[in-house]
Amino acid sequence: MASRVEVDEDSDNNKGSMWVLDQKLDQPMDEEAGRLRNMYREKKFSALLLLRLAFQSLGVVYGDLGTSPLYVFKNTFPHKEIEDPEDVIGALSLIIYSLTLIPLIKYVFIVCRANDNGQGGTFALYSLLCRHAKIKTIPNQHRTDEELTTYSRSTFHEQSFAAKTKRWLEKYACMKNALLILVLVGTCMVIGDGILTPAISVLSAVGGINVGNNRINNGVIVLVSVVILVGLFSLQHYGTDRVGWLFAPIVLLWFLLIGGIGMFNIWKYDRSVLRAISPLYIFRYFRRRGKTGWTSLGGIMLSITGTEALFADLAHFPASAIQIAFTIVVFPSLLLAYSGQAAYLMNHRDHAVDSFYRSIPERIYWPVFLVATAAAIVASQATISATFSIIKQALALGCFPRVKVVHTSKKFLGQIYVPDINWILMILCIAVTAGFKNQVQIGNAYGTAVVIVMLVTTLLMILIMLLVWRCHWILVLIFAVLSLVVEFTYFIAVLFKVDQGGWVPLVIAAAFLLIMYVWHYGTVKRYQFEMHSKVSMAWILGLGPSLGLVRVPGIGLVYTELASGVPHIFSHFITNLPAIHTVVVFVCVKYLPVYTVREEERFLVKRIGPKSYHMFRCVARYGYKDLHKKDDDFENKLFDALFLFVRLESMMEGCSDSDEYSLYGQQTQLSRDGLLDNNGNSSSSNMDPTISSVDSIVPVRSPLHVNRTGGSSGQASAQTEIDELEFLKNCRDAGVVHILGNTVVRARRDSKFYKKIAIDYIYAFLRKMCRENSVIFNVPHESLLNVGQVFFV
Repeated sequence: MASRVEVDEDSDNNKGSMWVLDQKLDQPMDEEAGRLRNMYREKKFSALLLLRLAFQSLGVVYGDLGTSPLYVFKNTFPHKEIEDPEDVIGALSLIIYSLTLIPLIKYVFIVCRANDNGQGGTFALYSLLCRHAKIKTIPNQHRTDEELTTYSRSTFHEQSFAAKTKRWLEKYACMKNALLILVLVGTCMVIGDGILTPAISVLSAVGGINVGNNRINNGVIVLVSVVILVGLFSLQHYGTDRVGWLFAPIVLLWFLLIGGIGMFNIWKYDRSVLRAISPLYIFRYFRRRGKTGWTSLGGIMLSITGTEALFADLAHFPASAIQIAFTIVVFPSLLLAYSGQAAYLMNHRDHAVDSFYRSIPERIYWPVFLVATAAAIVASQATISATFSIIKQALALGCFPRVKVVHTSKKFLGQIYVPDINWILMILCIAVTAGFKNQVQIGNAYGTAVVIVMLVTTLLMILIMLLVWRCHWILVLIFAVLSLVVEFTYFIAVLFKVDQGGWVPLVIAAAFLLIMYVWHYGTVKRYQFEMHSKVSMAWILGLGPSLGLVRVPGIGLVYTELASGVPHIFSHFITNLPAIHTVVVFVCVKYLPVYTVREEERFLVKRIGPKSYHMFRCVARYGYKDLHKKDDDFENKLFDALFLFVRLESMMEGCSDSDEYSLYGQQTQLSRDGLLDNNGNSSSSNMDPTISSVDSIVPVRSPLHVNRTGGSSGQASAQTEIDELEFLKNCRDAGVVHILGNTVVRARRDSKFYKKIAIDYIYAFLRKMCRENSVIFNVPHESLLNVGQVFFV
């Protein structure tokens, strides 16, 4: 391993430089950086592994979309028998083109390409946009973050349409907030989807008992459904990897069965249903049925439910595996299944309510019923997994209260389990199932949630195509028109059914939106308060090397949300206590709008004040896919970075508390000249530290002086390095204390009443209910010191 140090001088601002640590493999830096970027952007999978992942994705991603034939025709023709056989052809034509335009073309081949290094969902799109425009509402990013391997972004020509769009988004704060609310609405609807999918899928599957045995009443069906749902949510802690292998064979068998039954029904009942391939029958359908045909779109739309889960579950599987599974297995099987049901309904127009089960040949009815029930359980798994993924993303970007996140697979980091959300989903799902007892009303609610998520994705994709892909505005316009025409049509149709169950996802989404927005609002206000109340460097210097206190042996790790400056918690601490540790390290753990940060790029280290102060800052950077608590060796890695910093710093003179950071991924003259050996130590004492700035705390000796005393200066520098390393190790042996702020956030007395309600009641309640910082940071209780303070925002 070779360690490199880089120094970057900001000539524009005349600010000082900062040392960072970067450990790379023993090969040229440019070649290595390029290789790593390509590896992260385009993961290569062997053909065998790709087929395996495609097979496994059936059990996790496509269960929801695959079980739609259970209830689509029931929700399309819910009240009476079909009057005209051509209505069946028209409905089938709508289903065919809906499946082709939305899941196949839009999601599988377009939206899936907008993934953030394999991560899907509305927050992944939002993260991409945050990297290409300054729209993030918590301004804790720095220009050095853009040099991360996983931080890919595009540059624009100043006069391009993309550049104008970028400036428009960045100029108005209301646009940033509107975009955030749009993302939160989409996220809340995905959560609502995770509640409604298990309810309608399991209830529809178990409802097949009535077809086979009319003596069983609806109460028994609801009871059996509730038992199955409890069992499903209880299995979630085993993880997607195990559940995927368990469910994938079931879903594959399900698709083969419904495709085979569909072909049989087409051959047996009516081959003329294949005429539905002509879009002319859609026009005739609406002309003949009028408003009834328009409102029936709420049932047609259920044929594409589960599509958003397909995108959100990209964290579990590569996009290529999902595309293979959809085009080879899912899409043809669904077309055959719907065509087969339509052929059956052409001859049995009074069986629309339970057309799926009645169209099954009698000899294989019960085996298909068992597979359908198992497939419905799998369908629920798809949206539950998607909900976990999107909650984790929201949590990392400061838009959701801190909850426990468990990684369930060592091979695939994106496979997670969120216990608190799991049990909340289970309770709400059971309440919906037992409360409605009717698939039609649940279907109305389900359609409302799905169409709103699709609209949100379309609006975000328009910005992605402009800012990230830099597509020509004509291509963007074609995508926007085709998507919005279809989805707004469905949206208007589901509005007619708000009073028939469609209000449920709206209420659920409103509750989660309130929680998420208030939490984010409180987080932003707290961050802004800390930024405005941070301690000036002049005040620190005025205290002297001892900080005006007794310096006791040991190292104090002061946790803060600030990536620059000395936090208010430090002044509060030393004002109330007469002593501070000999070494003080300000630790900032921050999440960036990237899916992961490599271990070698995780820590930024710099010195605060002169060496005699023994004060440092360490910024630990994580992506929304990373899990801080999973990093059990965090403290050891932090000290390794600190010690390496001291070794490299001995080759330079001067220090500063500038907010400027040096950049990653560039080979410095220092490393090219061979001044660092393979262990990161100096291999030459004849270096020329000509780095200076107005913010330097210790004056830098002139180059002339260094040249005269090169040998003795190098020896003194090496001796200083050894002495400080020994000093730091002794302090670490004396004990490490983790100092955390136990802050209470309150609204000011002159605040508006709604702000007082949001901060003093809702945000305060969420802070009490969520996990403590000590748990998030994995701090041992015997080494924890809480500092209480009150913030008025």
